[in-house]
Amino acid sequence: MAFYFDNASTTPVDPRVVERMNGCLSAEGTFGNPASTTHGFGWFASEEVEWARATVAEVIDADPREIVWTSGATEADNLAIRGVVDALCSERGRNRIVTLASEHKAVLDTCAHLTGCEVIILRPRSDGLIDLDALAEVLTDQTLLVSVMLVNNETGVVQPIQEIAKMAHQAGALMHSDLAQAVGKLEVSMRALDLDLASLSAHKTHGPKGVGALYVRRSSDVRVAEQQHGGGHERGMRSGTLPTHQLVGMAEAYRLAQQDFAAEYARVDQLRTRVVDAVLGLGDIQINGRKTVPHILNLTVQGVDAEPLMAAMPEIGLSTGSACNSATLEPSHVLQSMGLTRADGLSSVRMSFGRTTTLEAVDHLIHSFTEAVQSLRSRS
Repeated sequence: MAFYFDNASTTPVDPRVVERMNGCLSAEGTFGNPASTTHGFGWFASEEVEWARATVAEVIDADPREIVWTSGATEADNLAIRGVVDALCSERGRNRIVTLASEHKAVLDTCAHLTGCEVIILRPRSDGLIDLDALAEVLTDQTLLVSVMLVNNETGVVQPIQEIAKMAHQAGALMHSDLAQAVGKLEVSMRALDLDLASLSAHKTHGPKGVGALYVRRSSDVRVAEQQHGGGHERGMRSGTLPTHQLVGMAEAYRLAQQDFAAEYARVDQLRTRVVDAVLGLGDIQINGRKTVPHILNLTVQGVDAEPLMAAMPEIGLSTGSACNSATLEPSHVLQSMGLTRADGLSSVRMSFGRTTTLEAVDHLIHSFTEAVQSLRSRS
């Protein structure tokens, strides 16, 4: 039997979501192109799309007109950053982008490929949190955009986004946040967070892969230039035929996450506490990150490399960090940005919990992890 603890990478789709999606696929369902306005097949599909838009908006406390569909959070990050630069950089005479070294590669790599911009990459503190004093020093009248994720995908650290957004706005800059790991793990409100742009994903919240959205605040101060051309869909911000089944799946996943939030958060928190209490008893194990969601646990195991540790537990699905970087042999850039050495990074693993994580699975994880660490340490 295998046990899955890599939910920060992706989550299994909830059966209730699958059932809702199936209704949009076959000839008996709402399979039509939602952009087709000359017949009922298109009208019915369009109604499903707008139900999905309204549902996602309700979950994140936004206006449905502020939801722009994308293929996922990576595209949403690209659209937010590139779109703002193309739309507003010249007009406002601002070209500074500020972000954190612990951001997802979708943000860091997008910033690295910008032309005509000054990109400031701040290092987080050793606990993973942003240094607000360091942020204040780089916020000038040249700052166009600040991009900081709410929940880090490797450590689960929750950034003080309200404070960051307030500082950004006081400097006249826009505020973007990648919320891929936040929905379902925190109660998320665009109004409370005071964001101008936010990237969303379905597959981190027991929805389907390949779909996401960009929240774009309805304001004359917030404009995004289209990066994908071909039809002027999504109010001219993102062209492409909308995949009705994917959008409905994302909306249903978000609706369920909101519906079950309180009970699920408490349950996952108990499971994480059980793991932490057990593994810390092995000694010389460090938890990376402070002020985290309970769903993500990042550990450095002194004296044990992560690769042989995971190989010693073949029935346990763990990771060393972001799935986007799993093919490399380099340690996590997130952990290195927090000051961990290369050796510490190579001795770190991420356990992440989700709706399908059971107490039985957690107890099996604890048993396997304990045996593997003790065995590998005894050999060294």
